[in-house]
Amino acid sequence: MRVSVTQQSLAKALSITGRAVSSRTTMPVLGNILVEAKGNQLRLAATNREIGINCWIGAKVDDEGAITIPARLLSEFVNSLPPERIDLELDERTQTFHLSCARFEANIKGIDWNEFPMLPTLAALTARPDDATPDWAPGIQAAFCASALRKMIDQVTFAASTDENRPTLTGVEVTLQSDGVQMAATDGYRLSVRTLAIEGGPEKTVVIVPARSLGEVARISADADESQPVQCLVTPNRNQALFAITGSEKAGIQRVELVSELIDARFPDYRATIPKTHTTRTIVDTAALLKAVRVALLFARDNANRVQLAIKTGSITIDATSAESGDNVSEIAAAVEGPDITIWFNAKYMMDVLSQIDTPQVAIETTQPTRPGTLRPVDGVDFLHNLMPMATL
Repeated sequence: MRVSVTQQSLAKALSITGRAVSSRTTMPVLGNILVEAKGNQLRLAATNREIGINCWIGAKVDDEGAITIPARLLSEFVNSLPPERIDLELDERTQTFHLSCARFEANIKGIDWNEFPMLPTLAALTARPDDATPDWAPGIQAAFCASALRKMIDQVTFAASTDENRPTLTGVEVTLQSDGVQMAATDGYRLSVRTLAIEGGPEKTVVIVPARSLGEVARISADADESQPVQCLVTPNRNQALFAITGSEKAGIQRVELVSELIDARFPDYRATIPKTHTTRTIVDTAALLKAVRVALLFARDNANRVQLAIKTGSITIDATSAESGDNVSEIAAAVEGPDITIWFNAKYMMDVLSQIDTPQVAIETTQPTRPGTLRPVDGVDFLHNLMPMATL
């Protein structure tokens, strides 16, 4: 293999694929990144068996070939190089990878690429086999606007559980339909549900995608070509989902594909927990409420992040008390419809959801101090967040 690439594009590709490298594994090759030169592209790939990432960048390929290289060493060396051309050459006999850039050179020992797990690609999954039956289909497919998908993921994944003892709740329920997609995540204390309209979606399909995988999709799509849709494919046996993202010219990335294992479980029936009605609806400035809750958290940290919201005609008062630090009270003007109510919420959870609401105003819908409250953007997207109240002191 002999190939030349720019330092900037190689460094960017390594930062993308590096997030799928396994940090703890009994298979040394999973700590490596696959580097493959073919055609006029260089493909980098990594996997930890839960997610896999393929990333293609433009390259001048003189001789095709492939090798796997220790991810950390390769990334650190490339990031240390000046922003100039990097020449890569493989000695197949010794499996040694030679890199040269300006006055810097290195030889890195690799592992044969044949030991690296095969990662599916969109092209491979959608290619019709020669022996395919007339009703053969490549899987369930949908397409999304990159920026809309990124925002949708951000508004949902933060509510997923991080407790590996409850694997189902570490995922996001994704419901694909002909005219839209809905994502929902919950950790048992809060629930985020977001709906996005799409065109040409499949028949109703429900899968559970790990929240970490969707977080990576959102992160990668920050460098997407916004004029190109993000393609999603769920394999026919519904055990994997693949997201294909066209990179922007500015990022120096041609294409990125992330494949994720799906969670084989039954997601909780969260729809039954969403209040059908409310007795009090409070409309308040989103930025003002976020600032008040952020200040209250300084005093609530010693008290399980508990803050009191006292809602009455014309205002909402946020109160936090700490036996050791003191107390804090903030009052914000609000439009209140319904009777007064006092309810306690987790300030950290409130900050999480308010940070994801980008409309000027947010509505807080409540019924009783012991029942969940619902936050919704006012005149915004189809998004709701249920928040369980905390017990009174």
